[in-house]
Amino acid sequence: MTRPPGAVLHHIVDHPRRALVVLFVFVVAAAAIGGPVAGALSSSGGFAPTDADSVRATQRLESATGRAPAPGLAVLVDGADEGQVEDVSSRLADLDGVAEVTPGGAARDGSSRLVLGTLAAGAADEDVAREVLDEFADDEGVTVGGRAVANLQITESVGKDLGRAELLAMPLLVVLSLILFGGRAALIPVVVGTTTVLGTFLALAGVNQLYGLSVFALNLVIGLGLGLAIDYTLFLLARYREELALQGPTVGAILVTMRVAGRTVAFSAATVATALATLTVFPMNFLKSMGIAGAIVALVAATASLLVTPVFFSLMGAHLARRSRGAAAAEGRWYRFSHAVMRRPGRIAAATAVVMLVLAAPSLRAEWTPIDETVVPTDQSARVVSERLGAEYADTGTTPITVAIRADGQPQVAQYASAAAAVRGVQGVGEPLLLGDGTWQVDLPVEGRPAGPDAQRAVADLRALQVDGVDALVTGPAAAFVDQQSAIGDTLPLAGGLMVLLTLIVLWLMTGSVVLPVKAVIMNTLTVGVALGALTFVYQDGRLTGLLNYTPNGGVEPTDFLVAAALVFALSTDYGVFLLGRIKEERETGLSETEAVATGLARTGAVVTAAALLLAVAIGAFSTSSISFIQQIGVATAVGVLVDAFIVRSLLVPSLMGLLGAWNWWSPAWLRRIHDRITGRQDALPARPTEEGVSS
Repeated sequence: MTRPPGAVLHHIVDHPRRALVVLFVFVVAAAAIGGPVAGALSSSGGFAPTDADSVRATQRLESATGRAPAPGLAVLVDGADEGQVEDVSSRLADLDGVAEVTPGGAARDGSSRLVLGTLAAGAADEDVAREVLDEFADDEGVTVGGRAVANLQITESVGKDLGRAELLAMPLLVVLSLILFGGRAALIPVVVGTTTVLGTFLALAGVNQLYGLSVFALNLVIGLGLGLAIDYTLFLLARYREELALQGPTVGAILVTMRVAGRTVAFSAATVATALATLTVFPMNFLKSMGIAGAIVALVAATASLLVTPVFFSLMGAHLARRSRGAAAAEGRWYRFSHAVMRRPGRIAAATAVVMLVLAAPSLRAEWTPIDETVVPTDQSARVVSERLGAEYADTGTTPITVAIRADGQPQVAQYASAAAAVRGVQGVGEPLLLGDGTWQVDLPVEGRPAGPDAQRAVADLRALQVDGVDALVTGPAAAFVDQQSAIGDTLPLAGGLMVLLTLIVLWLMTGSVVLPVKAVIMNTLTVGVALGALTFVYQDGRLTGLLNYTPNGGVEPTDFLVAAALVFALSTDYGVFLLGRIKEERETGLSETEAVATGLARTGAVVTAAALLLAVAIGAFSTSSISFIQQIGVATAVGVLVDAFIVRSLLVPSLMGLLGAWNWWSPAWLRRIHDRITGRQDALPARPTEEGVSS
């Protein structure tokens, strides 16, 4: 009899119906407590560091004036009726949270007028925007836009898109689960997936009490939660079916499955959680939220799989056994395929690596672009107003770059304004405004898009200006984007180094080898390059706009790039753990290197490719979003997991394993002893391969 993996597992196996009741109570409680978390999360901002110069400049201006430094509302009034314009201005000024209403000028052809609204400092942008939309919802010829409205409509679109993606993905996932799991076994991933998502919502509700999370993290929770739940249950089920064939529907079959395959699931979750947790190193709320949510959902998915799956194993028993020869035939095909690859390992490894490098090449020319009005769906009022202002108005009345100055007197401010006027790209200098307490505001209209290259250069030049007696902070869309890029550049080496180091440690703990973790990191990096190359090829180059329904803006949003990179790296490691864990197990039974690789791939090949397909559907559903920066995460992740499963695990891994032979498992003797002490394993492999092992 296998040594029991734990009292909890024994209790679950001995009392499955009681465990099912506990599970039902937990799911109901998690739904009641964690379900409302979406309405409690932050719906805007989070893309710039909270201590950035642009944020501090905004706070300085708001403190001095009690209102935002630039209008957040833009209301277009069709026609030239002064009475209607005055009526719109009066109604806008009466709304809570609107501190000031100013005229924004007329269209070049006189067909419309613009009314601008500035929000009060501390006002909830989303609440004010919703109130303004409701106020003018029935007014013909009145269209409401501006930054605050755009943020609200992006958030609402993400919520609607998430619901639509679930409606599209769930039936397909159910059908695929029925095909891949077979019969009543398809119920297991549904239950584990539901438990994972609601359990994560419950955890996030608690975290949000301590740290305000971004609402965009919910997309990641649902897509990744369902995907990992399916991955883990599919892997556990495949192993249980093997044990059923050997032991029958016994307690021993469940215990062996959970001890061996459960260990692999635990390591897999650890690799995913640690990779995504490195996003919390970045000082932006959006990335921190994605990192926190991603790490939590990976751990909850593993916990749910390891606790819920044995309940169904115990209840269903022999009903989960294979009922056809299809699985055995698939294993035979994978076995023969891996042997064919290892007969020419050098050629196949080189050819595969070259193909992946070619596919990754577009990522080297990636251009970073901010989130702007182009991400708002074309049928939303904020997008309509933005496009009409660009096409019909010579001057919208807003200033892309604003400088918050503290100075002793007007002469120093005038000197700064004179120097700022000479900065390349600045079209003029507004009259410096004394806001009180020695704080001044200087508005600088610039050429090009609000956060375009010209504006970014102007921000850099303005920040380089040194005028005695002047403390100047620059804000505006371009300044916020420059601050974001600076924070990413400063933090990326640390985050990347942590991701690699933590992955190496987890894989070393699992395998005892120093070679396999290094190979895994290199292969994961290639896979990330291919996924990000796809983003550049599609979104930066403006391809598939009709299919994906997005507006290209000449680049890729950088925080999406980072989230997608972390996701793809994590999931590549995830599938690598599945395969390496099984190869290691087969090798420890006494099989030769080649046979261990072939058998390991035969046992897991179908599982990994099926899991990748299901996860690509779960997260790839993001590509149906009407918001392009959500689409980008889905597209990159789907490409990454499919490339990893069908190319890396099928070709690159077996060919490299075949090339290195027993050297795959090499580790210095002193490090091997440390590994054995930490893991408590006494079945470690020799520190160095023998000549026979190398040639095998």
